[in-house]
Order: sequence, then structure tokens, then C-alpha cells
Amino acid sequence: MSRFRPIDRLSGYLLPPTLDEWLPDDHLARFVVEVVDQLDLTQIENSYGLRGSSAYHPSLLISLLVYGYATGVFSSRKIERATYESV
Repeated sequence: MSRFRPIDRLSGYLLPPTLDEWLPDDHLARFVVEVVDQLDLTQIENSYGLRGSSAYHPSLLISLLVYGYATGVFSSRKIERATYESV
């Protein structure tokens, strides 16, 4: 059993058809995801326990923090709000 919620960036949506099509190829978010995906996060992943509900994958959370900081959003509450209000 996986300790993390699955990340599916290719999920279909009504408009546009996939999450991948919302952003241009040269968007900062794509760069952040690419860089974070190259990080070795095994120590962080292994520190998660199997109790409680599934957690979000550390790469997703780190990507959100790095993108927020890169765009001048330093408040965790504002970063969370942006996950609902913007792509």
C-alpha cells in the first residue's frame, strides 16, 4: 500500500482536456516540477508513517512551496488559496 495520494497530472478535465494543456511550454511551473522531480526525496518519503489518511507526495508539496516563493507568495495560507483559485 502506498503512503501517498497518487499524482496524476494527465487527468482529463472538461476545458482544457488535460492539466498539461493549461500552461504554456515555457511556464515557470513546468520548470519547477521538472527540477523537483529530479531531487532525491527518499529520506523524506521514508519518514512518513502508514497511519492516518494518505498524504500528498513530498514532491508536490515542495513544488508548491518553490513555485510560491519564486512568484513572491511566501504565506502558506496564500499558497493554499492559490491552489483553489489558479492553475
